[in-house]
Amino acid sequence: MDRLVEIIKKIEAPLLFLSKDSYKKLHMVKQLESGMSGLVNQLISIDIPDTCTDSIKYDLKITTSELEKSFVGFDSLPSELKQVRIAHALKLVKIIHQLHDKIEHQPSNRTESSSVDIQVDPGKSFEMLSLPVQYVKGVGPKISQLLRKKNIETVEDLLYFLPRKYEDRRYVKKISALTVGQRETIIGRVAESRIQHYRKTRIYEVVVDDGSGLLTVKWFHGNYAYLKNTLKRDQRVILTGEVRGYHFEKEMIHPDFEVLTAKDNELLHFKRIVPVYSETAGLHQKSMRKIMMQTIGDFSHGVLSPIPDDVCTRHHLIDMGNAIRNVHFPDSDQTVDTYNRFVSDPHRRIIFDEFFFFELGMALKKRGYVIEQGIAFKVDGGLVRKFLNILSFELTNAQKRVVAEIDADMSKPHPMNRLLQGDVGSGKTVVSMAAMVKACENGYQSAIMAPTEILAEQHYTNIKRWARPLGLSVALLTGSIKNKERKEILHHIEEGKVSIVVGTHALIQEGVSFHKLGLIVIDEQHRFGVIQRAALREKGLYPDVLVMTATPIPRTLAMTVYSDLDLSMIDELPPGKKPIRTKVFYEDHRDRVYKIIQKELDKGNQAFIVYPLVEESEVLDLKDATSMARHLREDIFPEFRVGLIHGKMKSLEKHGIMKDFQQGKLHILVSTSVIEVGIDIPTASLMVIEHAERFGLSQLHQLRGRVGRSDLPSYCLLVAYKVGTDDARKRLRIMEQTNDGFKIAEEDLVIRGPGEFMGTRQSGLPDFRVADILRDATLLNNARKEAFLLVQDDPFLEKPEHAALKTILLRKWEGRLELAKTA
Repeated sequence: MDRLVEIIKKIEAPLLFLSKDSYKKLHMVKQLESGMSGLVNQLISIDIPDTCTDSIKYDLKITTSELEKSFVGFDSLPSELKQVRIAHALKLVKIIHQLHDKIEHQPSNRTESSSVDIQVDPGKSFEMLSLPVQYVKGVGPKISQLLRKKNIETVEDLLYFLPRKYEDRRYVKKISALTVGQRETIIGRVAESRIQHYRKTRIYEVVVDDGSGLLTVKWFHGNYAYLKNTLKRDQRVILTGEVRGYHFEKEMIHPDFEVLTAKDNELLHFKRIVPVYSETAGLHQKSMRKIMMQTIGDFSHGVLSPIPDDVCTRHHLIDMGNAIRNVHFPDSDQTVDTYNRFVSDPHRRIIFDEFFFFELGMALKKRGYVIEQGIAFKVDGGLVRKFLNILSFELTNAQKRVVAEIDADMSKPHPMNRLLQGDVGSGKTVVSMAAMVKACENGYQSAIMAPTEILAEQHYTNIKRWARPLGLSVALLTGSIKNKERKEILHHIEEGKVSIVVGTHALIQEGVSFHKLGLIVIDEQHRFGVIQRAALREKGLYPDVLVMTATPIPRTLAMTVYSDLDLSMIDELPPGKKPIRTKVFYEDHRDRVYKIIQKELDKGNQAFIVYPLVEESEVLDLKDATSMARHLREDIFPEFRVGLIHGKMKSLEKHGIMKDFQQGKLHILVSTSVIEVGIDIPTASLMVIEHAERFGLSQLHQLRGRVGRSDLPSYCLLVAYKVGTDDARKRLRIMEQTNDGFKIAEEDLVIRGPGEFMGTRQSGLPDFRVADILRDATLLNNARKEAFLLVQDDPFLEKPEHAALKTILLRKWEGRLELAKTA
């Protein structure tokens, strides 16, 4: 193979010469194209020894073919694209050198890069990756419009548009050799095509002939006109699908297929592991592969990810450029299954990269809180002890542990940023009150923000009761408080006459000014966007922040959405709290449900009956709840008083109904999911949820948590109508099996996925291109550890070796990150 080395050195020498000093001498060479093409042709004509493996032969053929393309039309290109082509050609030359080493039986390390990393300046890299996709060779304005439907706007978007699956087309079989039950690939010609009628069903049939036998291909539904126009007689096709036996013949049902022409590059569309992309109308798979091959050839070396070498070594990560190339066009010796499960080496590198830069940003945000000048509260004051002594119960060990964690945070000179998780009824409000009392004792104001007016009013009632004997003033500020009363409250807040402010989103509106805000408590964090949280935080001088949620956050989400917060968990319920017995009933057993309700009411207990938001319409919801309340009142339970509450009511009306229910003036409260969060009625022992199959798992658990607020035995009846999906059945089964909110949250995350679980775009859930926090939880954990360790060692990324890392991080976070916060 000396001849191979001789030729490749002749190719490499002028390329290295031209790439020196930032390509300053590029203008000196006028006709590189013809000379290089001749050398590459010599390279292609070299006989490869028979002792070489098929994998090496294949890789060498692909690489030399790609090298040949690098010089097509080279002389007429502008200087910038010539530089791109030369850099890419040098990478290909490096690959050929390494393949030569393999031929000479010198093993290479699989976890190391199989290509040389051309050092591209980050600025140049950003410029390349930001190039509009229409300027990629083979795209243009028309195809770019099609790609835009998949949110592909730039070269970077295109490179990260990964295949949705991979087909193993390395081994094309003859029809005569196909095995029934196996997924196989064949190439043949259409012998005939027709629409067959079987009873009331139309089937489109195509008979394919490859010279060794016939294969019948069937489509039971689909675009018959498209199939007829595409699969014409004598058309050459490639088919991949499961082989079935039918009346001693072989057939495929709904296979993947592509039409082949004489111009098609066999090595791109078969005889390899072939990428299959998400369908885009008007853009066929073959065209997509050609575009991807061109894009990778011209731009993949511009993908920079300067994750430190020691991190890459520890986690066996290949280099990023190699990962991008191979994730689209896998090496021929790889296992298809690892690619289809997104656990291949290229997938692992790209996923780790996404997680690492996200967690690096979160680590720096958290570090930024640490270096902000906050308030060092004195912890050992007497007012907190007095508060704890006036309570009619003793804190659980879990509550005491969390109080101590908050104490430690509040005593530090930088702002607290803590997330407090606790199941329904675990006593989070008492813990937050201890923190608010501490702030007030130090001369600061506290604010607690709730997602609904009902919950804000409930907080106000409880906090006011606790605050009165402590000599602390409490004010309620919600959207329904108007005019003179609102102006008076705002004035008292600004003057410092109010110690604790309880409110809803009205707390972050313009015109609300605090005298000396020291602590923010945000209840039910997942209902507030990050923008609202930041807006409220700016009302004071770096106040402490305590976020509470009764919807437990699964660990994977805690490592992403909330990884800039410290976590506390109340994982113990108060003594004597009994589990709520839960039972699923179907519509045909409604009489049994009514008998259970009657029995509880006869005992002097109360019941909630909840109806869902059947559609995204408050009108439909209101009508349904109203009519059912009337039906229950007049036809089913005429001897009991039935109330109705829903989101359309004015705050004063809702407050009156809740007060009546709380005081026992109402026996049954018919409601929408407006009572999902936080409402505390100790005498309610029964929750009935109609159309339970329509509710999410976490929502069902929250609704169930409205009962069991005392030592009364409590029950939850889930009334289901048409349970049409496996997910709905699974939700109902889980509710029957457990009362543990943390287990329910994990199951809910698996069923619904992270985006739907968190709710809206403002939830703070990162928009990963490839990574999946459930599927890739181990990589997420590893990336998070590495990112936080790096920031611990270099809090501002000031070390020279982290300069590129910092530049790319800032681009990825696009202004959402401040690295230069000072005390």
